[in-house]
Amino acid sequence: MSLALQQQSLLQALWSRGPALADGYWGRGLAAYRSNALELAPRALGGAYPVVRQLLGEDNLRALAQSLWLHHPPRRGDLAQWGRELAAHIESLPDLREEEPFMADVARVELLLHVAATARDATLDTVSLGLLTQADPADFTLVLCPGAACLASPYPVVSIVNAHLTGQPTLQEAGRRVNLGLNETALVWRQGFAPMLRMTLRGEAAFVAALQERRSLADSLEAAPELDFGQWLTPAVQTGLLVGAAPNAT
Repeated sequence: MSLALQQQSLLQALWSRGPALADGYWGRGLAAYRSNALELAPRALGGAYPVVRQLLGEDNLRALAQSLWLHHPPRRGDLAQWGRELAAHIESLPDLREEEPFMADVARVELLLHVAATARDATLDTVSLGLLTQADPADFTLVLCPGAACLASPYPVVSIVNAHLTGQPTLQEAGRRVNLGLNETALVWRQGFAPMLRMTLRGEAAFVAALQERRSLADSLEAAPELDFGQWLTPAVQTGLLVGAAPNAT
């Protein structure tokens, strides 16, 4: 058996629901490994999803982590790469979905923050931004930082996440927005080494989506008629959201 197949066999035995090897030295070893891994699962999940952890509390997080483990076991030995299915798993649990209907979208925002934090580095290409004054907007596009993403939610997810991570807004204000049934669209990106989160400006989500499709600046602006581009441009550069411009692909 090849090394790759041996590793896959070991992982299947370790993560499976049933007994891997009932008897013998290896069976006892795998049982110990599995028990230890199930103890580590809540820590790994709580580290990647700190707001979900705070909202649920330790006991409920442990139960959720073990449930996620059984339904979506790790595909690799590195637990830091585990848990991307959390939002979908939350939505599959009727009681949790009913009691905390915003929880799945909170998990989605936290996953986007994790993706942004681990995205490749990008530096501001100031020379390329000269296209803004030198070229027709139909002939070039703008380049956003790696990991930038938007998420539209029927819940005030930006307020909820930021209330727990930064204290702005307050938890009381975030709760008020939940009770009012407000919706928010999240924008996630990275500034330096720090993942950032804020609500989108009017028209910004459509603009970001168009840019990420590599559409020209002219087409992107047409897709987002509500966006005040003059208001958006300078802060986007200053905060690291916008990192350059590029001619249209030919």
